[in-house]
Amino acid sequence: MHDTLLLFGATGDLATRYLFPSLTHLLRDRLLPPDFRVVAVGRTEHDDAGFRDWLRERVSDADSRDGAAFEDLLARTRYHALDLQDADAISAALAQYADRPSVSYLSTPPNLFAPACRGLKQAGLLEDPSRLVLEKPIGHDLASAREINATLKASLDESRIFRIDHYLGKAPVQNLLALRFGNTLLEAVWQHRWIESVDIVVAETAGVDGREGYYAGYGALRDMVQNHMLQLLALIAMEPPASLDADSVRDEKRKVLRALRPMSADSAGVDSVRGRYGDGVVEGTGVKGFKHEREVETFVALRAYIDNWRWSGVPFRLVTGKRMPSRATEVVVTFKPVSHWLFDRPRSEQALPDRLRMRLQPEEAIELRLMGSLAAPEWGATELQPLSLDLAMSPTPKRRIAYERLMIDALKGDQTLFVRDDEVEAAWRWIDSVSEAWATAGTPVEDYPAGSWGPSTAASFLPNVISGNGKRGA
Repeated sequence: MHDTLLLFGATGDLATRYLFPSLTHLLRDRLLPPDFRVVAVGRTEHDDAGFRDWLRERVSDADSRDGAAFEDLLARTRYHALDLQDADAISAALAQYADRPSVSYLSTPPNLFAPACRGLKQAGLLEDPSRLVLEKPIGHDLASAREINATLKASLDESRIFRIDHYLGKAPVQNLLALRFGNTLLEAVWQHRWIESVDIVVAETAGVDGREGYYAGYGALRDMVQNHMLQLLALIAMEPPASLDADSVRDEKRKVLRALRPMSADSAGVDSVRGRYGDGVVEGTGVKGFKHEREVETFVALRAYIDNWRWSGVPFRLVTGKRMPSRATEVVVTFKPVSHWLFDRPRSEQALPDRLRMRLQPEEAIELRLMGSLAAPEWGATELQPLSLDLAMSPTPKRRIAYERLMIDALKGDQTLFVRDDEVEAAWRWIDSVSEAWATAGTPVEDYPAGSWGPSTAASFLPNVISGNGKRGA
């Protein structure tokens, strides 16, 4: 395990909210090497002591329980104020840390990846076996992603590049693999003959406050669908890998992403909805709408199709939005009805299909809805009613922050939960087809009130999430 972490963007929101707390927990639990050190790099002028004082004021997780570990981490941290566009300055300041293998973590906008890589390369900090970690987004379209990937490969090989999608570090997301490949019951029916549709929903109550400039350039399609949601889709739809090593898993995910049917202008009006939240009420609090001169969406609903043998004709409905009524990430698999209905009550057209709901956050739960007669009186035993097999975890076990798992894997060199270059490019290829379809078809950005489930035209994309009264469906 490498014992040096160079953290670029150390004064950013991600670092203070997640990265430094994650390192504190890992240090407290003795999961880091004895000589572990952090080299923090940011634009704000601080000396080492000033940065430590600044960080103490901002890391909320430095409570009494973790106080000693946090102070230990601060003592191991050096700070450098650098212009991240100046490769020569980066090289001059950081070359002193090339005395042992390191992990460089770029928690920066993508336009800084290239100069940071050049500076690290000049400083000798990307030589084998040193590694490089990058935060999303990897570009804003296929062309820019390819350009970034080419820049990275000019400095080090793919086996030492770690592209983070923090969703992959979440324990409930990893559980999707366990459910898929650890249970005969599911794997036997995990295909188009038995599955009617798959829904992937990522709903957020938060808005774009403080990220208006970023969101104006990316929107929900590029910010959420391109990485988080397509990674979830790939995990759900992938073929069984030969093993759970990094390349076997990522090979199968890439095949799924490459099999996504490109969206066309003719289908954009049927298979997609764009929205932007206006004024409204979220969780009892009035909020202002997102206004910007650019036509950018904060809500997107898509119907995707995977053109391969396993998933032929099965719609994957992807829905994500800001300022939704509640925060939730879940996957809902709806199965096809039985081939011949024998019962008088309910009639076949009123029978509810079997459904598997996997709730990933905020609480973890697995719910399987079946039809049965257990709740009926003796003289009405053939009257079927929905029965729910609820495997909710109560209380929800304490989970590590996703970044804790990913940091350990990067320091160890395990790429299984990181995204490979060809995955990124395959995802962007499909996202570009959606963007081009929208541009050609003139797909509008529809308004929706904050606290609702998006534009009214998106109701057909949410059959398993909302009911007629706008509440979460059964």
